[in-house]
Amino acid sequence: MQPTSSTSITSPMKIPTRLLLLLMILFFMLSQATANGFNKSLELEAKALVATNWWPQHVNVSDDYCNWDEIGCNKAGSVISICFYNHNLEGYLGSLDFSSFPNLEWLNIDYCGVEGSIPEQIGLLSNLTELSLSGNQLTGKLPVSLANLTHLEGLDLGGNNFSGELPVALTNLTHLRYLYLDKNQLTGPIPPFGSMVTLTVLDLSTNQLNASIPNQIGNLQSLETLNLGDNNVDGPIPLSFGNLSHLRFLNLGMNFISGPIPIDIADLMNLQHVDLNNNSLVGTLHPKFGNLSYLDVSSNRLSGNVSFQYPCNLVQLDLSMNLFTGDIASLSSNCFGLKYLDISMNKLTGPIPHSVGSMVSLTVLDLSANQLNGSLPKELTNLQKLQTLNLGMNSISGQIPLDIASLMNIEHVDLSHNNLMGPVHPEFGKLTYLDFSSNKLSGNVLFQRNTCYLRYLNLSMNLMTGAITSLLDCNYLRSLDITNNSFVGEELNRTEFTELDILNQYPNNLTAIVPSQSSVQDRESGLSCNALSGQSPCKEHMQRKKLVQHLTTFIPIILGLCFLLLVYVCYKNHNATENKIQPETIKHGNVCSILNYDGTIAYEDFITATEDFDLRYCMGTGAYGSVYEAKLPDGKIFALKKLHRFEAEQPAFDQSFKNEVQVLTNLRHKNIVKLYGFCLHNKCNFLVYEYMEKGSLFCAISDSELAVQVDWMKRVNIIKDVAHALAYMHHDCNPPIVHRDISTNNILLNSKLEGFVADFGAARLLDPDSSNQTVIVGTLGYIAPELAYNMIVTEKCDVYSFGVVALETIGGKHPGDLLSSLNYSTSRGTTLENILDKRLPYPTDSSIEKEIMRVYNVAVACILTDPKCRPTMRNVSRELSC
Repeated sequence: MQPTSSTSITSPMKIPTRLLLLLMILFFMLSQATANGFNKSLELEAKALVATNWWPQHVNVSDDYCNWDEIGCNKAGSVISICFYNHNLEGYLGSLDFSSFPNLEWLNIDYCGVEGSIPEQIGLLSNLTELSLSGNQLTGKLPVSLANLTHLEGLDLGGNNFSGELPVALTNLTHLRYLYLDKNQLTGPIPPFGSMVTLTVLDLSTNQLNASIPNQIGNLQSLETLNLGDNNVDGPIPLSFGNLSHLRFLNLGMNFISGPIPIDIADLMNLQHVDLNNNSLVGTLHPKFGNLSYLDVSSNRLSGNVSFQYPCNLVQLDLSMNLFTGDIASLSSNCFGLKYLDISMNKLTGPIPHSVGSMVSLTVLDLSANQLNGSLPKELTNLQKLQTLNLGMNSISGQIPLDIASLMNIEHVDLSHNNLMGPVHPEFGKLTYLDFSSNKLSGNVLFQRNTCYLRYLNLSMNLMTGAITSLLDCNYLRSLDITNNSFVGEELNRTEFTELDILNQYPNNLTAIVPSQSSVQDRESGLSCNALSGQSPCKEHMQRKKLVQHLTTFIPIILGLCFLLLVYVCYKNHNATENKIQPETIKHGNVCSILNYDGTIAYEDFITATEDFDLRYCMGTGAYGSVYEAKLPDGKIFALKKLHRFEAEQPAFDQSFKNEVQVLTNLRHKNIVKLYGFCLHNKCNFLVYEYMEKGSLFCAISDSELAVQVDWMKRVNIIKDVAHALAYMHHDCNPPIVHRDISTNNILLNSKLEGFVADFGAARLLDPDSSNQTVIVGTLGYIAPELAYNMIVTEKCDVYSFGVVALETIGGKHPGDLLSSLNYSTSRGTTLENILDKRLPYPTDSSIEKEIMRVYNVAVACILTDPKCRPTMRNVSRELSC
């Protein structure tokens, strides 16, 4: 028997054992290293969170941050979500070290006031699926590294101040379901998002994007919401939009889109909401659009009849400011579910159909500024939910049905500029807004005590008679106009109304109230234009006697004060001479840089140039200051607006003044007078403007010799210049700027007779989140009427003032009473001979005549009583540029 070798038995068993031990040691070392590395990673996360100071109650990195508010962690304790909403976080977004959060999946910091730009480092968050930074104060360009977040499903950067172009690389985010970049300042073209087929929401609204809409958007067949509104997009609506079978919401409003509306859009089965307002669309409106629930195509050039097929599903319809013709019989017969209907400022004809009474859900009905005739149908009284009725500026005749005042919810009725007759029923006093001006109404005003809730009442230019004492029962009135009637009795006293801001009661046949001594001065300026009787108290003898007494008492005191003042001035001049520093080497350098760098030097230059604001250099005085010409030794000429002391002495004036000037100096438009800077000094405060050689538009058209130099085309071009400047202020500035004091005095002309908007003394930045309620400012005769009763400043206030300026420019004088008699329907038949400045020969060139008529029609639209019916300045600018 052969002996067994021991090695052949033991060797195979020893090798695996050693290997196993080695593997166990390696595994232990790797596990320890991994644990150390993971712990190190968690420590970095803790340090990064604490460094932001967004959790002030947690300053120790050893705290368990997974239990902190707004933090979410995975099972391993690593941060996977940071979610803030409406917190007051201080600091910059860059204070969060994105490289410390390799597992972060959700980053939501919305409406927290975070500032700064998005760092390129954000591209390191490779696991991120949702990024939302909306409603903050972030600035700068969008980083290209956002395209590295390939797992991203939601991106919301809306409501910030991002600028620059949209990175084309964003189209690499092929898993994105929603993209919000609205309410920023992004520019450039819209990228071709066609490869992002999972997108359901694309919102790029309220930016400054331009160029045409890419056809590739039609490839986004999952898209449910497309919002490109309020940009500078032009070109046609792509035919490929007919492929967006899941689309529910479409907004292309407030752009420069042209051409017809593709019929295929009307066939989209899921589409409910379409907003195409304020563009340049032409053609007709297909009846299939009645399948929508919301349609706004206002402020375009659409034409044809208004007709929708049955059944009509429309709930809100706005067709205002187009060229639609015919009647609305088909509309009122088929669209029973309408709650809001606005077809104002078109060319509709015929009577209001009786079938309008079948639209029982209506809350707003606006058919104003058309060519409707006939009488008011009694079926209007079926509209028990109606709150606003505007049928003004038509040719409607007959009497006003009493039952309209009995409608349960009615608050606002405008039947102005028609041919209505008969009395005004006392029941109308329960409304808050009533405009029956420019009709043929007669009888007395008999509103009843405790049942009059009117805040705005206009009965001007009628045939009304009798006393007006019942108006004293309307304690809530803020604006009252009863001019151009035949009322008798005592005039109204403003002090008898608790809230009245505007009172117009002349001319009538009223008897003046003998004023009390405290109100004589106020009354002396407002007693003209009436058949007044009564006698003012004789005061001349008493005034002379009191004057002698006052002189005897005060002359010694005045002389003493003058002596003391003289001593003080001499003392100050002596000290100033000793301490004065004269930087001659740079005193007359570049004025713009001096104003931005050294206000003291600029102050001395301008004081010398105007000889301390001597009256010889004064070019005019306005509500906020006087304007002086300042010619510096190097030949440069500037206009200095020295502010009145009462304005500069207001509390906190310096800071608010500086803030607003800083904004206004950044305005960049060829038709806005350049503001070079300002000087704040203990002696006076003044603004430094570009010098305009030809002065104000008011002076140019008021002077007979100068007016002839400003021929018809120059006047038309000046009006266009002003329109373009206001459109820029309202629509291209962020926030929008409302001038609030547009008048011919504040339109300046250069040597080429080009128009420039000037004098921003009353201007305010328009905060879209505030009511902008304020005191009434501006120039009488140019102030929008709605400010009398709601005190809210909007862009439409400037639109009204612009309309007055346009009429004054082509008419050669302020339109005055013509403002209350003009209406859109009659403007089409108005002969220019009755409108134009008689000092210029009537235009024989048909093209010039057409331009002037265009200006006139636009101006009349701008002075409509209802601000909602006025066009935007962007629309005005486009119309005048055609």
